[in-house]
Amino acid sequence: MSLTPIGEPRQKITSATLREKKLRHEPITCLTAYDYATGRLVDEAGIDIILVGDSLAQTMLGHENTLSVTIDDMLHHTRAVRRAVKHAFLVADMPYGSYHVNSEEALRNAARFVKEAGAEAVKIEGGEKRADIIRRIIEAEIPVTGHIGLTPQSVNVMGGYKVQGKSLAAIEQLVRDAVALDRAGAACIYLEGIPREVGAMITAEVETPTIGIGAGPECDGQVLVFHDIMNLTFGPPAKFVRRYADAAAVITDAVQAFRADVVSHQYPSDAESYHLPKETQAALETVLERKRAMRR
Repeated sequence: MSLTPIGEPRQKITSATLREKKLRHEPITCLTAYDYATGRLVDEAGIDIILVGDSLAQTMLGHENTLSVTIDDMLHHTRAVRRAVKHAFLVADMPYGSYHVNSEEALRNAARFVKEAGAEAVKIEGGEKRADIIRRIIEAEIPVTGHIGLTPQSVNVMGGYKVQGKSLAAIEQLVRDAVALDRAGAACIYLEGIPREVGAMITAEVETPTIGIGAGPECDGQVLVFHDIMNLTFGPPAKFVRRYADAAAVITDAVQAFRADVVSHQYPSDAESYHLPKETQAALETVLERKRAMRR
């Protein structure tokens, strides 16, 4: 495995690319992004999949969980990321309530993500019970990524964010869910919050690429939340989160330095200020002198 050398053109990632990577045993990378700036930085860094996750409910909008985010919220943020992304496969989360009523409404909402926001795939939580809806959306030429294990939209049913698949019965259900998504034609399957051994078992069982988040290193790829890896979540991280930078400290230091410079009259300096052309300055001085003379 090798990274694309700097300066060489990058391949556009598609759902077909993801399956090719699985066959070559080449790890798939995925991060969330919610706006133009982070979308551009993540895309230019070479990430394969950019997920506009409904986790923006917490990271961008300050909600307690993902249940409050609306389809209009998701479309707004997906459009922003779409403007930035040139190479990554762009996936958008379908929020709670957007695919739960019936397959017709689910298809209509999925089409909005493609037509109005430029998403290249949508993500739907659930396994066997969502397979028919997912198949219907795929038949309409819209790629779908699955999501099983710890599904945040089911937080109230699960009684919190808890590791799933710890009993034999739960493991059997997870495997059935993964197989159902595989047969339905999912572009990839997100495995969240399950034991490493179960993640490995599912990855070996299905032809569809698996993307783990707290599911062990044997998955075909890994995803994390951008704000988690940058320490921008204002709380203790989950066990599987690895912090790669402390953006919170960098931002705080920069803001405090700006405030100090303004309070101490150190910003802006003369070099950071605009000046009139010499001719205009001379003319202005003449006008001001006349006004001063009139007041005497």
